[in-house]
Amino acid sequence: MAQSRDIGVDLGTSHVLIYMRGRGIVLREPAVVAVDRDLDRVLAVGSDAYRLIGRTPGNIQAVRPLRNGTIADYDLMKTLLSELVSHAVGRRLFSRPRAVVSVPSGVNEVEKRSIISIMFDAGMRRTQMLERPLAAALGVGIRFDEAYGSMIVDIGAGATDIAVLAMSEVSVGTTVPLGGDAFDDAIIRYIRKKHNLLIGEKTAEELKINLGSALEPADTVSMDVTGRNLISGLPKTHAVTSMEVYEAISEPLNQLVEAIQSVIERTPPQLAADVFDEGIVLTGGGAALNNLADGVYRQLHIPCAIAEDPQASVAAGCGQALEDTPAMRRLLSESKRRLRG
Repeated sequence: MAQSRDIGVDLGTSHVLIYMRGRGIVLREPAVVAVDRDLDRVLAVGSDAYRLIGRTPGNIQAVRPLRNGTIADYDLMKTLLSELVSHAVGRRLFSRPRAVVSVPSGVNEVEKRSIISIMFDAGMRRTQMLERPLAAALGVGIRFDEAYGSMIVDIGAGATDIAVLAMSEVSVGTTVPLGGDAFDDAIIRYIRKKHNLLIGEKTAEELKINLGSALEPADTVSMDVTGRNLISGLPKTHAVTSMEVYEAISEPLNQLVEAIQSVIERTPPQLAADVFDEGIVLTGGGAALNNLADGVYRQLHIPCAIAEDPQASVAAGCGQALEDTPAMRRLLSESKRRLRG
């Protein structure tokens, strides 16, 4: 049945996740496209393209169509979405499913219409949009349909959505260009400045995952990384410590906490009191940073919790909207493109 093939799509900066009605999350792929610029040809998408990052000749680039929460390359985004949606759903000649898509808050109306067109070309008969903070809250089971404040912080790769929810809408919210990529960039800059060593994005991400922490590490551990010595120009291996990674990411971490505090300061007093009682829920891939909940609590003195599978929260929320569409109708923006003939 076509109904069973309806999908929810989390269109993130670093990953695309697809939820299929009745089956849960069926696809989780890096939002990367590998392109041969000389031939103007796409070579790979998703995991296959991600493996090429930092390992390609000059004419081949592995790029993300989404950067800092906005579409940087429409044509590559069309290729990425079409390939991944077709892989998850299959190509249907006679039945076209519908989709609920959550996109970064920085995406404007023109870009939303472009995504709707892409989804139609990928086989969708109808596409509805769901705001990212609402999707994240649905995905972790937060009730926000009453006059009671709940706070969600969705930390993506390129941007973070911060929102206080009440009465089925965002009461106060903002999007800041901070996320997992900002942590990676901070690590690259720190190591380049301190050790005259240039490392790649994937190496910085590995350091963040293995050694990164929002709290000062009690025990110092290290990890060997290889990069290019900026003085000799030759490859060099150097041991990087957990303390160095902590120092590297402290600045973007503080900026993130300041952004959360700014939203709380602009929240009506009664809703702010609700947030202090119930706490903050962190979602998104960036929320997996070690000790992040404790780090936020230490600075704001507000209880903080990490979603069970933070990267999947938004996709799961899109799935909730699919499973109970009548109840979710007011949360979804209506956008429809019908077949002619």
